[in-house]
Amino acid sequence: MLHLNLPAEPPLLHAGKNEVLLVTNADLREPANVQCWPVQEKFEARLHQVLTERFGVTVRRAHPVHAERGHGFISSQREGSDLFASIDPDAPVIVLLTAWQYSHHLAPSLARHRGPILLLANFDGTWPGLVGMLCMAGTLTSLGRACSRLWSENFDDPFFLTGLSAWLRTGQIEHDTSYLQPIRRDHAVLATPAGAIGRQVGEYVLRHKDIIGLFDTLCMGMINGVFPQAALCGIGMPLESLSQSALLAEMAEVPPALREACLTWYEARGMRFNYGTDPATELVRDQVLEQCAMLIALARFARRFGLSAVGVQYQQGLARSCAASDFAEGAIGSSERFPIPAPDGTIIRPGKPIPCINEVDMGSAIPQTMLWRLLDALGLPSETTLHDIRWGSEYQGTFYWDLEISGAVPFEHLNGGIAGAVGYRQPPMYFPRGGATITGQGKTGRFVWARAHYVGTQVFLHIGTGHAVELPAEEFERRRRATTYEWPLMNVVLDGVGRDDLMAGHQSNHITVAYVEEAQLHDVTRAFVAQALTQNMTVCVAGEPGEWLAA
Repeated sequence: MLHLNLPAEPPLLHAGKNEVLLVTNADLREPANVQCWPVQEKFEARLHQVLTERFGVTVRRAHPVHAERGHGFISSQREGSDLFASIDPDAPVIVLLTAWQYSHHLAPSLARHRGPILLLANFDGTWPGLVGMLCMAGTLTSLGRACSRLWSENFDDPFFLTGLSAWLRTGQIEHDTSYLQPIRRDHAVLATPAGAIGRQVGEYVLRHKDIIGLFDTLCMGMINGVFPQAALCGIGMPLESLSQSALLAEMAEVPPALREACLTWYEARGMRFNYGTDPATELVRDQVLEQCAMLIALARFARRFGLSAVGVQYQQGLARSCAASDFAEGAIGSSERFPIPAPDGTIIRPGKPIPCINEVDMGSAIPQTMLWRLLDALGLPSETTLHDIRWGSEYQGTFYWDLEISGAVPFEHLNGGIAGAVGYRQPPMYFPRGGATITGQGKTGRFVWARAHYVGTQVFLHIGTGHAVELPAEEFERRRRATTYEWPLMNVVLDGVGRDDLMAGHQSNHITVAYVEEAQLHDVTRAFVAQALTQNMTVCVAGEPGEWLAA
């Protein structure tokens, strides 16, 4: 006879009349949680005040603040799962996000929660919550769970108050996402000369495959960055799954003399490294030499497996094993690159970037690799990167986004190239083993941007255009100090897409960019749309390209 012996169920936490439950999520890394906690406390207090004084609604924290840990964040999937097992599944829940958060802590539970969910972010560059909110929103989309999203700088503006009022009354917020224009599979762009080029490139990929090699996959909780295998195979971009332990083994085989030659090559071309003496808190030469070994190892894996693109997860495993991957990632994605020898002595892809999929985000791997393939086939510069949608603010009446990847971009994306790059030590809070960033100001120019997400096994691609600017030194410095000083920063305007448009409709904390000269921008965008349609994707164009796409 069977005997059931499950643990006792906890009593359910219910929301009373005019009451909502508050959940806070953040990092897996406890030093980051402790450092970010004061900002969270400040915005929790503001939220309590506005709900109580303006709406007569009580906020009940669904989980405690742990004095011994120094914060009150959910910081693991186990903790998040146990929490939601104790919450009434029909209760209204606000997830307040003021820092980077690992979506997998909460997403599996939120996906099954029946009550209304509001993802609420502070629009601030410090840690920041808006990045975490975009990641969680995209993750819930990939899991098939609708939710509401809201953002504000101070929780007191009319946009915020109107949205919060709507959610309290109806359990949802309806944002205007008409900036996204669906492209039919028989759209007239396919009949343009540029569209014909895009179809040819797409057909080539479907036939020959662009294989994406990723060293481990789920990075920092980004469920929205892990696509189903059927989705990748359906667009001709299958995954080569690699182990980061194999990367460490390959790095160990790179001799000291080759590491030194690599670093000397970049120093001779003008890159400056901000060296110190204490490896625990400062950048030291040995850390960069280890990154050079990773660069060489990555290129050798690309040759060995016939990869079109390669990416390193780094967090959480390699972070405890070797220097940060960032210098290697930016350098391998550059056309001007140290001549990396294969074991047989031949140089690996000289003069050609190898697209690097930062944080192994497949939603960026797709457009990065597509744009690389298209631009390379056209004989145009083909460097690509992703960026975090980190923050943004107005300058002289124009809103400029601050796009800021967490460590490195291809040198060709920086003002001054290699000579315009500085290597800072990655912050010890996140990177105990150190390593150099590739930091500088994003250069002025036009670009195509994109992002892929999935629903079921169908791949969706958002495509737009924009222009980057080099802001005056004082303003650029202000933005660097308001975000993460050690990371490269690109200031941009997205054509026909405002701040609140992107926050309402984007399905990720990441965005992919590739620079394209003004004279070729329209035709490259047309070709890119046609390529995506040919590769079986559902396409939306964002903002201005919808006005001229078929012209």
